[in-house]
Amino acid sequence: MRKNKRKSRNGLIAALDLGSTKVACFVAKPENDGTTARVVGIGHQISHGVRGGAIVDLDEAEHSILSAVSAAEQMAGETLKAVVVNLIGGQPLSRTVPVEVAISGHEIADHDLRKVLDQARQTQAAPDRRLIHQIPVGFTIDGSRGIRDPRGMCGERLGVNMHMLSAGAAAVRNLESVIARCHLEVEDVVMPSYAGGLACLVEDEMDLGSCVVDMGGGTTSFSVFFDGHCVYADTIPVGGAHVTNDIARGLSTPLAYAERMKTLHGSCIPSASDEREIIDVPLVGEEEHAQANHVPKSILTGIIAPRLEETFELVRQRLEASGFDRIAGRRVVLTGGASQLQGVRELAAMVLDKQVRMGKPIRLQGLADQTGGPAFAACAGLVAFALAKGSESLRPEPAAAPGAGMIGRFGMWLKENL
Repeated sequence: MRKNKRKSRNGLIAALDLGSTKVACFVAKPENDGTTARVVGIGHQISHGVRGGAIVDLDEAEHSILSAVSAAEQMAGETLKAVVVNLIGGQPLSRTVPVEVAISGHEIADHDLRKVLDQARQTQAAPDRRLIHQIPVGFTIDGSRGIRDPRGMCGERLGVNMHMLSAGAAAVRNLESVIARCHLEVEDVVMPSYAGGLACLVEDEMDLGSCVVDMGGGTTSFSVFFDGHCVYADTIPVGGAHVTNDIARGLSTPLAYAERMKTLHGSCIPSASDEREIIDVPLVGEEEHAQANHVPKSILTGIIAPRLEETFELVRQRLEASGFDRIAGRRVVLTGGASQLQGVRELAAMVLDKQVRMGKPIRLQGLADQTGGPAFAACAGLVAFALAKGSESLRPEPAAAPGAGMIGRFGMWLKENL
């Protein structure tokens, strides 16, 4: 989905990452080179009103968003009008649609490119779904594949493979509604793992094939990049909050303590010292600290590891079922707050049988150490998406506007049809 206005009047880019565990807002100013930006405002708050990757309470979600946005506005000294926001919920559906048009052997120009792209974009989602991304992932000329920019070439038929990513219309409307309640407009909605790839992948990873796995609180999303484009994306309903819930249930401890134990002592790879390391576990309903339970770290590891192993197994199964596993190659980049748990990289490499690295934003300047890690990769990627000014597609010269006059419209008709 795309609005006409892409930046606020002051030229700044505002990105809002709304998740199940945190809400983050970046305000960035584009640099002169047009390919990078510098962060001038940051705000992040604990998320309320979002659970399992879906908005469950508009009032609480609104309060969390306003807190994060206000902090970013105060730091930047600006008032935001619109934001680029991550997709939350909606069960994303990814498919590739091939389209061909006749070009009668002449040299391909902007109007031919516009014609095939417009025809591909006419492909509509189901009535209960909303198109989020329409990405041309490769052009063909007379069946010859692998063409990035066909302009200037000759042929009889011009084709394009359009990656269409849609989401449930109700989930997108709820997202737009809560943003509107904060007196903000939605410029674009972006898949979190797609944003994470834009923020963290180097060019070779985008070209040769890689998979970005964004491990959020309520969901884990992943995107496959190849030949410089996002060619597939999907989401599984398991995230870091499920690990926290498992700990709270397994050890009968409050959620706040379960999250603290996961952060301080959590690991998904067992070690020889786990039996000797004892963890203090406060019990639910016990007011006196003396009633706390003491358990070895091995029990905590035994709770965390199966859930994360299940997460990566689901990612592997979805990749193999989609047919994009081989295209993704042997490279995996992990982003998201849940990826920071000790041993996640090693477990992912073992389950997915691929080379794994941690992703950090590389195209955004001015980030502090606390906000420059995997947990804020999606938010940085939202800035990168806005900075690209719609680089999902080649941008041919626009057609003559309806008010350009009869002579202008007639000249355009001659150019496209003779």
